[in-house]
Amino acid sequence: MNRLADEDLALLLLIRSFERKLLALFERGELNGTTHTCLGQEYVPVSLRPLLRDGDWVFSNHRGHGHYLARFEDPEGLLAEIMGRKGAVCDGVGGSQHLRRDRYLSTGVQGQSLPVATGVALHLKRREPGGLACVYIGDGTWGEGAVYEALNLAQLWRLPLLVVVEHNGIAQSTPTELQMAGTIAGRAAAFGIGHTRVTSLDISEIRRQIAPLVEIVRGGSPLVVEFATHRLGPHSKGDDTRPPDDLRTDWYASYQAEHPDQSARLEAAASSRMDEIAAEVAARPLATWTTA
Repeated sequence: MNRLADEDLALLLLIRSFERKLLALFERGELNGTTHTCLGQEYVPVSLRPLLRDGDWVFSNHRGHGHYLARFEDPEGLLAEIMGRKGAVCDGVGGSQHLRRDRYLSTGVQGQSLPVATGVALHLKRREPGGLACVYIGDGTWGEGAVYEALNLAQLWRLPLLVVVEHNGIAQSTPTELQMAGTIAGRAAAFGIGHTRVTSLDISEIRRQIAPLVEIVRGGSPLVVEFATHRLGPHSKGDDTRPPDDLRTDWYASYQAEHPDQSARLEAAASSRMDEIAAEVAARPLATWTTA
């Protein structure tokens, strides 16, 4: 893999350290509820980060910590939200899955974000030409009818909609081949929507591949970008039905082997930073909120 700029690798490792810290906090009983880590998929939002503008909208899903951190690099606010502490992104009301900040919105409801993003894309086309709505979904989300209704309108109205599919091969605990007939490319083609598949783990290569396509989206050509990626951990915290010897490709293992010194230096910094953040956030008072 090509050597990354320290900025990119530091962000990748911050996301990984954040997710590992969450799992450690759950094991110690310091967190409640549930969480869905993006271990193995961190490179997807980091690859897209410089291709998205401040005025663009980003719609995330239940596995969205990496999307949020790539957008804002705010582990303090996100951890406070999940822990229900002061300084939380949404005053501790949204938790791990339901966040709203500026032009960023996440939800744990499968398929919900796509029709909302389509509506926002229509607004952008009318009022803010050149802007786009980027929505992250998984391969399991293609079982929702709202996805197809949204794609139909996006193409019919020529909307600036970027659909990023994190195809990790498993929908909760069901392998994709057991729950989805056909292909994602075929589904996009049914609506006349462009599709490109990303198989590389190299951020530089990914950006070169999709950067010109993102600019075409801004002109009113919806696009589906399908990442062939890998979810290293379980769906939530302990519901992984895959056999232990299941092959799971990890971008970091490849990068670490080729760039060990840079990897070790930045991973140590990210881990130390997350230790400090977790201690500081845990010491904060509980978040409070009022209702109108």
